[in-house]
Amino acid sequence: MTVKTVLVTGGAGYIGTHTMVELLTSGYDVVCLDNFSNSSPEAVKRVEKIAGKRVTSVTGDVRDREVMSRVFKRPIDGVIHFAALKAVGESVAKPTDYYGNNVGGSLALLEAMNERKVRRIVFSSSATVYGVPETLPLSEDAPVRPINPYGHTKAMVEQILRDWCAADLTCTAIVLRYFNPIGAHPSGTIGEDPHDVPNNLFPFIAQVAIGKRDKLTIWGGDWETPDGTGVRDYLHVVDLARGHVDALRYGFENTGYRNINLGTGQGTSVLQMVAAFERAASKKISFAIGPRRAGDVAACWADGSSAQQLLGWRAAMSVEQACVDGWRWQQQNPDGYRGQRTAG
Repeated sequence: MTVKTVLVTGGAGYIGTHTMVELLTSGYDVVCLDNFSNSSPEAVKRVEKIAGKRVTSVTGDVRDREVMSRVFKRPIDGVIHFAALKAVGESVAKPTDYYGNNVGGSLALLEAMNERKVRRIVFSSSATVYGVPETLPLSEDAPVRPINPYGHTKAMVEQILRDWCAADLTCTAIVLRYFNPIGAHPSGTIGEDPHDVPNNLFPFIAQVAIGKRDKLTIWGGDWETPDGTGVRDYLHVVDLARGHVDALRYGFENTGYRNINLGTGQGTSVLQMVAAFERAASKKISFAIGPRRAGDVAACWADGSSAQQLLGWRAAMSVEQACVDGWRWQQQNPDGYRGQRTAG
């Protein structure tokens, strides 16, 4: 069987690294394109060490035509597109940066794919496209009503991909709307490495546990949830990475456009997450209840039945396992990839 080559844009990022490991161990060759604005070349080296296979790494931006021309000189069978800015709060403060990078970058990528007749893409979307849920769990036919620029960029790229597939019936775009990735590779070698103050709950808890932050602020303790704190669908990043490989396989076997949720189908509150991490780290996590943040919702979790029916995928790893793996990563890499430690 001919080995397929997959271009992974933004491959050195948190989800990209874990997905490259799963691609390599599933028999694919991988080309990683990353501008390393929010990631590290060290992460790619560690992916190679885990998988025992080389990655073709290209430094550059998807919006750079010269870079894309160089990337597509080699035969590419399919693309997994992660490259994007992803902080909701920052998107409100810098909307043009987000539209330029996330929408502009996706258009430039599709242009390069069209020139080389590459017709398979898996797109990293987000449950933020749904906005405030009307009913739970969220299924793919729920209204798309994002409430911030980041969510709008994801929804716009989804529409572009829908139109791209409609214009050429040989094209396939699998859009993965995922919920809240957490944890790290069980080896502790790769994981989430926020360069500034973490925007997400899980890495903030980990940094409190390791002593880098004094305490966690929980945004709102009066939500209409069982314990008053926000409820989200947290899935292990390795499960999420495997979902991308399953989506890619589906994309090679089918044509057309598909939206697919990736989530566990279960909600976990902030306080439940804190308690799970305390058990994993065997220490208390200091926290305080703060005011609600504008734009937050009380609860959000996925209906994952489409992923199971179409991809044969379901989340296999628990929140507890994610806490154990995330704590291992944090302990072995207290300063992330900037610690200059050798993987092993």
